[in-house]
Amino acid sequence: MAGNHLTTSSQIQCPHGGQAMLFTANAQALAAGSFVLLESDIHPVVGCPFAVGPKYSPCIRIEWSGGSSKTTVNGTATLVQSSIGKCINAEGVIQGVAIVANAQTKASAL
Repeated sequence: MAGNHLTTSSQIQCPHGGQAMLFTANAQALAAGSFVLLESDIHPVVGCPFAVGPKYSPCIRIEWSGGSSKTTVNGTATLVQSSIGKCINAEGVIQGVAIVANAQTKASAL
C-alpha cells in the first residue's frame, strides 16, 4: 500500500467519532518530527458513542492491516494513509473501519 506515513501526530477516529490514542512500539523512525506508527500497533479508542439498539457497544481498539510493502522498522511494516484500521468492540466484533483525518505530508512510502 502507498501513501503518507501515519504518525503519533496523525488524527484517527472510529466511524462513530471516538478518538484513537496513538502510541507506537517504534522508537526509531520519525516523519515530520513524530514517530511513525507500525502495522503491529494496537490503538485504544476513547469516546465512541456507538450502540446497537439499547446496548452500548463502543469501539475500544483499532487493529491494523495493509501497511507499507517496502518500508519497515525492525522488520515491521509502517502504517500509511491507505492502511486499514479495524475498529473493534469489547466482544471482539469489528464495527467499522477507522477514519484517517490527518496524516503528515513530508514522507511517504510504498
